[in-house]
Amino acid sequence: MKPEEHRAKAGRIERSLAKCGPADYEMKIEAAMLAGTHWLNLALHRRGVTPPQTDILHTYMLTVNELRKYRVADERLVDALSEIEDIRPGYVRGNLPGGEKAAERALELLAQLRRGAGG
Repeated sequence: MKPEEHRAKAGRIERSLAKCGPADYEMKIEAAMLAGTHWLNLALHRRGVTPPQTDILHTYMLTVNELRKYRVADERLVDALSEIEDIRPGYVRGNLPGGEKAAERALELLAQLRRGAGG
């Protein structure tokens, strides 16, 4: 996907995210992960680390060598997406208490990803 397509998709997801209320923590976490993935891909494409036909879907699906390569390119952004992905199972698929707080953290990480990608 081209960088501008990632930007557009992340923007649409974030506009939808803005409609969520405090109790919609599952949607916030899920949206943060989806938009964050687009921001990370945008950043990696712009820096020439990955070509447009190579997109990260989830950090946990990367090989060890891919993960190392992308972390060298931008450790902070890769780690931000990874943390959102780690938050997700317990609150979106599970029933851990504190979902609203977890969503706040996911949104902080999403903001990091957006800024890091130049969004």
